[in-house]
Amino acid sequence: MAFRGPVDLEELNRLSRGTLIEHLGIVFTAAGDDWLQATMPVEGFTRQPYGLLHGGASVVLAETLGSSAGNLCLDTTRQQAVGLEINANHLRAVREGVVTGTARAVHVGRSTQVWDIRIEDARGRASCVSRLTLAVVPVAPPEGRAG
Repeated sequence: MAFRGPVDLEELNRLSRGTLIEHLGIVFTAAGDDWLQATMPVEGFTRQPYGLLHGGASVVLAETLGSSAGNLCLDTTRQQAVGLEINANHLRAVREGVVTGTARAVHVGRSTQVWDIRIEDARGRASCVSRLTLAVVPVAPPEGRAG
């Protein structure tokens, strides 16, 4: 089991309010012991000018899933997982509907984590596959206080 405990999807969605995650319509929908899932609509803000799902929106979904999953593995009062590197291969164009991304742990170590993220269209066909490497770093003390 990669996660420290049960995943509270309501809390993840609450933390997303007022962020890019909410702006793009990303919603956390399911989780297991070492995977996390979210959906994103293909409309308006997530499309590029030619009517297709924007590759950058797919990368936002992938990084959101991987980073959120990574932090579920940590005591976030002491450490946090932050993006170090992400790559994405866009395999299939999506014009409408909803895409679903699933992040699965590849490696959960003390200083780095690696997550595979698969984004599928409504028919379950892969539209993007991504790999995210996270650095595990100490939580910075509040501004103005030495740590």
